[in-house]
Amino acid sequence: ERPAHPSFWEAFKYWLLLGFISFGGPAGQISIMHQELVEKRRWISERRFLHALNYCMVLPGPEAQQLAIYIGWMLHRSWGGIVAGALFVLPSLFILAALTYVYLAFGDLTLVQGVFNGIKPAVVAVVVFAAWRIGSRALGAVGLHLSAEMDISPDGKRVFTVGDGSWLRVWDADSGAPLW
Repeated sequence: ERPAHPSFWEAFKYWLLLGFISFGGPAGQISIMHQELVEKRRWISERRFLHALNYCMVLPGPEAQQLAIYIGWMLHRSWGGIVAGALFVLPSLFILAALTYVYLAFGDLTLVQGVFNGIKPAVVAVVVFAAWRIGSRALGAVGLHLSAEMDISPDGKRVFTVGDGSWLRVWDADSGAPLW
């Protein structure tokens, strides 16, 4: 079944909304785009989305924004890419400017400190969920299942481990040097 093709105005409204809700870094942003564009709205197929994501991952620069621009271009050519790219960034820029003002003006208040400290775990949860969701789809498609995590080793070093159950690789998280 062919995915529905949105009007330019529908796409404009979506990119504007995404610009306001796309926090959590690239993993969160990509997950939101996948959920909305592939699963909910069906504007693009799973295959095309993963192909576009893989293409954007090999390019230098911010892959989530590149993915938005590329999908915008696929849907509405040049103007679609321009609108998707601009609306992906501008609302977040205004939100961050407002949050910066609030923090600088009222950051010493306990309530404001509590709100900002409460946002941190929520953002981490969004990123972890998004990475798991997109990663399981992308890696599951080629039959790979990896685990990656940050740990503290017995000697107190922060380490990053990657493995699939049959092998394990460990790096020093601070220097990037392989440990074993």
